[in-house]
Amino acid sequence: MRVHICAVGRLRVGPEKTLIDDYLERFDRTGRALGLGPARVVEVDDKKNAGMGAEADLLRKSLPRGAVICTLDERGKVISSPDLADRMAGWRDSGRQDLALIIGGADGIDPALRAEADFSISFGKMVWPHMLVRVMLAEQIYRAATILSGSPYHRV
Repeated sequence: MRVHICAVGRLRVGPEKTLIDDYLERFDRTGRALGLGPARVVEVDDKKNAGMGAEADLLRKSLPRGAVICTLDERGKVISSPDLADRMAGWRDSGRQDLALIIGGADGIDPALRAEADFSISFGKMVWPHMLVRVMLAEQIYRAATILSGSPYHRV
């Protein structure tokens, strides 16, 4: 199952990009034997600043046909790392070819796009900068692969 992190905005070269690239490379290596990966980041940019609706349209165009759609949203469900691993394995085992993890812009994800999602995850009640959410998400998908592989990386 291919993993797509679909995000509003462009990430410049810097420490966040270095971390994301590192975690996604680790995920690709670990996930390959598990039927997970590769992972990639798809960035969309609302150059006209037309708002959440325009961002949602750009995000929809970036989604692979038939993908599981999972939003990262403060209204989403707070789950554990093993829960995420189990969900990813379940989607993979049900024959889904693609997982699209959506990170909205500064104002969040358009309600209509949120309603289209198969699942929604929250990283808690705190508000996180979008670039850090990308880093945390990349680490969590790598962690999910290590959990599924039985690696000691994840400790309870």
